[in-house]
Amino acid sequence: MDPILIGEILSGLMFFGVIGMLMLGFPVAFTLAGTSLIFAIVGYWFGVFDFSNFSSLAGRYVGFMTNEVLVAVPLFIFMGVMLERSRIAEQLLLTMGKLFGNLRGGLGISVIIVGTLLAASTGVVGATVVTMGLISLPAMLRAGYNPKLATGVICASGTLGQIIPPSTVLIFMADMLAGINAQVQMSKGNFAPSPVSVGDLFAGAFLPGFMLVGLYLLWMIFKAITDPQSCPATPVSKEEKATLGKEILTALLPPLLLIIAVLGSILGGVATPTEAASVGAVGATVLAAMKWRLSWQVLKDAVISTATITSMIFIILFGASVFSIVFRQMGGDNLVHEFLTDLPGGAIGAMIVVMLIMFLLGFILDTFEIIFIVIPITAPILLMLDIDPIWLGVMVGVNLQTSFLTPPFGFALFYLRGVAPNHVTTASIYKGAIPFVALQVIAIALLFIFPEIVTWLPTVLY
Repeated sequence: MDPILIGEILSGLMFFGVIGMLMLGFPVAFTLAGTSLIFAIVGYWFGVFDFSNFSSLAGRYVGFMTNEVLVAVPLFIFMGVMLERSRIAEQLLLTMGKLFGNLRGGLGISVIIVGTLLAASTGVVGATVVTMGLISLPAMLRAGYNPKLATGVICASGTLGQIIPPSTVLIFMADMLAGINAQVQMSKGNFAPSPVSVGDLFAGAFLPGFMLVGLYLLWMIFKAITDPQSCPATPVSKEEKATLGKEILTALLPPLLLIIAVLGSILGGVATPTEAASVGAVGATVLAAMKWRLSWQVLKDAVISTATITSMIFIILFGASVFSIVFRQMGGDNLVHEFLTDLPGGAIGAMIVVMLIMFLLGFILDTFEIIFIVIPITAPILLMLDIDPIWLGVMVGVNLQTSFLTPPFGFALFYLRGVAPNHVTTASIYKGAIPFVALQVIAIALLFIFPEIVTWLPTVLY
C-alpha cells in the first residue's frame, strides 16, 4: 500500500481520534500529546513517521517561553483579574446601572457597555461572564427584566473579550499567523514579506468588535421600544443621583483611562503589546491601591489565578505542538491541502468550510484548543490561496465568539448557568442567547462581504 496514502489515513484518524477522546472528557493537553504519540508509534510501524522529528520539540518549547510577544498574555490576564478581584469591575457595573437606570433597557445597555470595558481589560471570557452574572443578573431580575433577555445580554457582552483587544486569543493568533505567513510568502518567492504583528490584529479587530457592540445596543434599544415590559426602567433615587457624578469620576474614569492608555499605545505604535501589558498590569494594581482595595489576599488571588490560566493555555500549546509535528510528518497537511483546494468556490469556499469546522469544534473545545490545533493545519493553505492573514485572524475570533454563545454547548452559557439563580432555567438562558447568535451571524456575513471593515484600520495605522 502507498506509504503516502497510509500516512494521510493515519493523520485523518488521529484528528478524529483526538476529537473523540476530548468528547469523552479527557484532559486536553494530555489527550493531544498522548493520542499523537500513539499514532506516531503506529506510523513508525508502517514506516511513515520518524521519531527524529521530535528533536525540534525542545526548540519549540524554549521558543514559546522566550517569545517576548507571548509574555503579554500573563500580563493582560493579571490586569483583568486584578480589576475583578479588587471589585473595581463590580463598582463599574453598579455605577453604569445608575447612569442608565432611568431609561427603559438602561440596565441592559449598562451591561453591554461594561462588558465592552471589561473585554478591553480582561480578554478572558469566563471571568467576564461570571463577574457580570454575579453582579448584574440579580439586579436585572429584581428590576423586572425578562430572564431570557437578561441572560442573553450578559452572555453576549461577556464573550466580547474574545475579539475586542487586548484579547489573549488574538495575541496567540498573531504570533502563529506571523510565522505561517512568512513561510508561505517565502514559498511564493517573496523573501521580504510584510510582517503580521499583534498590533495589526488588534487594529483589525477594533472595528468588528465595536460593530458587534453597536449591534447589541441596537437590539437592546429595539426591545425597549417594541417590548418595554421585558426591560423596564429602574428609577434612581435622589440620593443616588446626588453622588452619581462623583461615582462616575471615581469608578468609570480611572479604568477607562487605563484601557485607553494600554490600547492607544499599542495601536499608535508607541509601545509593544508586552510593554503596554506591563503598564496595564501595574496600572490595575495602582488603581486597586488607590481605592484601598489592594490587600495581600487580593494580590495573592490575582497572581494564583493568572498563573493557573496562563499554565492552562501554555500546556495546551505544548500538547498541540506534539500533535502538529505528528500530523504534518504523516502527510496530514497534504490531505488538508487537497481537500480545501478541491472545494468549489476557491479561496472563499475553503474559508467558509474552515469557519464551519471551527464553529462546530467550538461546541466541544475551548478557543485556545481550537486555534492551536486548526490554525497550524489550515492557515498555510488559506494563506496560499491569498486570504489576508489579518482578515483570517479576525474572522476566526468572531466565529469562535459565536460558538461560545450557541446553544446547547456554548461555554458562555455554561459559565452563566453556574452562577445564575435556580429559578432561572437553562432553557431561558439558551433562548436568550439565540437573538445574539443571530446578530453574530449578521456580523460574520458583513465581514465576509466587506473585508475592509477588518483591513482598513491596520492599513491606515501601519
